[in-house]
Amino acid sequence: MLTLATVNPGEAEVFSSLQGEGLGLGRPSVFMRLSRCNLACRWCDTAYTWRFEGDNRPHRDEVAFERAENQIAMSEEDAAALILAHPEDRLVITGGEPLLQGAALARVVALLKAARPALHVEIETNGTVAVHPALDPLIDQFNVSPKLKHSGNDAALALVPERLAEWAQDARAWFKFVVASPADLAEIAALQEQFGIASDHLFVMPEGTASAILRERSRWLAEEALERGWRFTDRLHIHLYGDTRGT
Repeated sequence: MLTLATVNPGEAEVFSSLQGEGLGLGRPSVFMRLSRCNLACRWCDTAYTWRFEGDNRPHRDEVAFERAENQIAMSEEDAAALILAHPEDRLVITGGEPLLQGAALARVVALLKAARPALHVEIETNGTVAVHPALDPLIDQFNVSPKLKHSGNDAALALVPERLAEWAQDARAWFKFVVASPADLAEIAALQEQFGIASDHLFVMPEGTASAILRERSRWLAEEALERGWRFTDRLHIHLYGDTRGT
């Protein structure tokens, strides 16, 4: 069984859209958003995947979501059928933290690859959880987003050296760092040096859930990316649809 997020109570968050971030920006994709996360970013724009009633971890909105309205359990077969109902040849598995459900995901992706062998499957992860051995060979791309100090997470939880070293050596892994202020850049540079992250596999992205904020931060962040040889990514879905579920 998988635990998915919902776009409406009782309706799993599986949808078609343009990829809004990173290497695949602008590509038509089908998305599946899973529930649950092992971290708690204070600016998380999908807190409905983890900040349920009784969870007092800090978040800027201070909203606690009702679990029954924001989670739905689904069999691997039903999840695969939902995805296959969409025509796109790229699947983005996002969260939450998808790798917490690695064994169930392996079964879903195996079903999908059997039905649609050319399907490109990518997983968005915070980089702290090891990939389940049955899932690993089925994944074409990992979008790894380590959380910096400004996320509010304890570094001992958010930055796992063993995991980061493994990701840095995996050609399928593309790093994406969320940047809120220029002060974050030194932290990124230090992590790049420590783990040998290739500049060509390192994206920086402005933090924000409104176009105006993203545009303001993009001006200086794009210049910094150019100077440092990093890649820059925007948040296309925010500009197109705003901060809403199912986009």
